[in-house]
Amino acid sequence: MATASTTDKGVGFPLVLGVLAVLGAVGMTVFGFTGDQLAAALSFGVAMLAGSLAIAAYHVYG
Repeated sequence: MATASTTDKGVGFPLVLGVLAVLGAVGMTVFGFTGDQLAAALSFGVAMLAGSLAIAAYHVYG
């Protein structure tokens, strides 16, 4: 008989990475308005990477 146990990692990692993704999206918006294309691109990269890792963490630990 197989049993499964959940951990706090299943909630914590996706939540933290989701917040980081939102901050990256906000940074992309702010830097887009100010015209700093490099910072906007880095913020976009952070948002995409954190969002992808949040989904992966949910599936691994959830």
